[in-house]
Amino acid sequence: MYNFEFEKPGSIADAVAALGSEDAMPLGGGQTLIPAMKQRLNAPSKLVSLSGIAEMKGVCVRDDGALSIGGATPHAVVAAEAGAHYPALAGLASHIGDPAVRNRGTIGGSLANNDPAACYPSAALGSGATIVTNNREIAADDYFQGMFTTALEEGEIIVEVRFPIPEKANYQKFVQPASRFALTGVFVAKYADGVRVAVTGASEEGVFRWSEAEAALSSDFSASAVDGLSVSPDGMIGDIHGTPAYRASLIKTLTKRAVAAAA
Repeated sequence: MYNFEFEKPGSIADAVAALGSEDAMPLGGGQTLIPAMKQRLNAPSKLVSLSGIAEMKGVCVRDDGALSIGGATPHAVVAAEAGAHYPALAGLASHIGDPAVRNRGTIGGSLANNDPAACYPSAALGSGATIVTNNREIAADDYFQGMFTTALEEGEIIVEVRFPIPEKANYQKFVQPASRFALTGVFVAKYADGVRVAVTGASEEGVFRWSEAEAALSSDFSASAVDGLSVSPDGMIGDIHGTPAYRASLIKTLTKRAVAAAA
C-alpha cells in the first residue's frame, strides 16, 4: 500500500465536495477498490468514505410502492431487511461473497463498479430499477454501458436505488467457488406489463437482458416457455472456468430454474 489522504464526510454534499479534489475516489465497502489499490491497479491520492452518511443507508418502501435502498447499505442489511418486500432481492444479497463481504460491501459500490460477474447489476436491470445519484435519476436500461462501465460521471455517486416490486421474481446463480461471483446468474421478474430477464457473468459486454426469453415468458410464465429458445455463444466469456458455449447453455438452464422457483 502507499500513502493517501482519507476523508469520511457526514453528508452527501460534503462527500461531493471532497470528491472534487484531484485523483479523489469514493469508497463504499472497499471490497474491490482496496485490493486493487494493494496491487497498484488503482492509485487515488484521496479516498472519500461514504460509510458515514446516514442518509445513504437503509431499506424502506416509498409512497409509490418502490423499494428504496440507500447506496451505502451493506449487502447483509439488504438480505435482512428487504425480504418482507422483495424476497428475490434479499435472497440475492444473502448469497453475495462470504459474511465479511456481505457486511462490508455496499449495493452502491457494487453497481458503481459494475463487475461483469456481480449479482446486483442483474437485479437492477431485471427489475427496471432507477439508480439515483447526487445529480439525477438514471434508468437501469441506460445505466449499464459495458464491462466495468456505467453512466456515472466523474464525482457522481449513487445515493439510492429504487426497485419496482414485481408480482413474482427469482435469482439463480451458478457460483464460481473461489470468488463466489456468478459464473452465470439470471434474474427473472414478472410485472403486470411483462417479464424482464437479466443475465450476469456470461457476456463480454457485461449484464444484459435476454429479450427472446422476456417475450416468451410474458406470454406464458412457465419454465417450458423457453424450451425452444437458445442463446448464441458469440460474445460470451470464455475462460478456465467455462467456455462461451457452456455459459450460453447455463443462461437457459438458470432461466428455467428461476421461473420455476418464482412461479
